Amino acid sequence: MAVLVIGYLLISLLVVTVVLAVTSVYIDHRKLLSVADGAALAAADDYSIDVGGGSAAGGGTTAPLPVLEGAGVERSTAGYLASTGAAARFDQLSIDPATGAPDGRTARVVLSAVVHPPIVNFLVPDGIPILARADARAQLVR
Repeated sequence: MAVLVIGYLLISLLVVTVVLAVTSVYIDHRKLLSVADGAALAAADDYSIDVGGGSAAGGGTTAPLPVLEGAGVERSTAGYLASTGAAARFDQLSIDPATGAPDGRTARVVLSAVVHPPIVNFLVPDGIPILARADARAQLVR
């Protein structure tokens, strides 16, 4: 009977350890996604205006459109990360090369970091890489 109790205890401890590690990775991913959302919103607000962009609805005149540049999105993202102190909260936080403005109106921010889950850290000493992507569209409103 003691062997069964010890066996079930070991299995339950293993399950708790795995659940704790997975939860840690999930929570850190959600935190990184929140930072990426904020960076994308900040980058979408850093636009220039194209006065000859598109046609206005109903009329024949052109309406001004916001224009984003890939380098500007990267600069805004780096500035946002520096001002919020995100590098101190994440290990190996970096801006992915996919960050930019794919269509000139949408700011795409892709961040990567490494998570070190508790207890099982000796099994993955380099950590578990996580990636978060957020998009924000620049828009002019009257």
